[in-house]
Amino acid sequence: MVDVVVDNQLQNLPSDIAALYPFETKRKRLSCGFEMNYIDEGEGHPVIMVHGNPTWSFYYRNVVQRLKGNFRCIVPDHIGCGLSENPKRGYDYSLDQRIKDLEELIDSLEIERFDLIVHDWGGTIGIGMALQRIEKLRRLAILNTAAFVDSRIPRRISFCRAPLLGKLIVQGLNGFAGPAAKMAVSRKALPEAVKKGLLYPYRSWSSRKAVYQFVKDIPMHITHRSFERLMQIENGLLKLREVPVALFWGGKDFCFSDHFLDRWKRFIPQATVIRYPDAGHYLLEDETEKVCDAIEQFVSYDEDGIADTSLV
Repeated sequence: MVDVVVDNQLQNLPSDIAALYPFETKRKRLSCGFEMNYIDEGEGHPVIMVHGNPTWSFYYRNVVQRLKGNFRCIVPDHIGCGLSENPKRGYDYSLDQRIKDLEELIDSLEIERFDLIVHDWGGTIGIGMALQRIEKLRRLAILNTAAFVDSRIPRRISFCRAPLLGKLIVQGLNGFAGPAAKMAVSRKALPEAVKKGLLYPYRSWSSRKAVYQFVKDIPMHITHRSFERLMQIENGLLKLREVPVALFWGGKDFCFSDHFLDRWKRFIPQATVIRYPDAGHYLLEDETEKVCDAIEQFVSYDEDGIADTSLV
């Protein structure tokens, strides 16, 4: 049985944020001991959307609004992120744990087949989950992310990983989530309500713990605790050659540049590629209508849809 309670936190959202995020949220207590918040909107074929760092399910709000008339949209907040429980202690902020959390939620919902949309750290987490259920994965949409080992990391992110200083910058000075609200878009500044919505869960030192832990968990060396799991995911990417995949890519991403897009093309040569040259890392903010249109086309194909069909 699904252990779900309707969440009341939505009632506490500021009215301008709630107007952009008008969803009934739900809670699932996981075996790790903490409650995961998630959206479960609409009926039909399930589409799971996995966010990265430092966003939350709010990032997918426009995709949910577009799809929920014909699809079941399931969008979790990682533990410590969004409206999920924020552990003070006792939680393992690791890639392996993040994947276990997502697997537990998906299994509890008894989903037999699904489409998957991933962005940023959600790419590694979501694909890590899907590779363990590859027979259930119908389609995969990849938005500016990586799920493989790579030596490239922006200097400013590397700086945020520095011991002690990095924690002070990210948790104390909001030097990761705050700047991302400006740096992750390139076409125009975010509307004030959208910026407020993206940053809403991360307003204090304690609420930004998961943001820092995500940065800290980037496995840049073989000795890192998440390196082996990331290698396992990379080694499993060939399984995705049997799945329809679309790459939706912001061409002005300061973090996941075209270098990562080129690597995806080598891992998944059959993938449809749609590059938005003027969009940044938050391409769902920079090119909202175009990307939502393309995603809707992608997930609306017939069961035996052709993977290389051009999306416009």
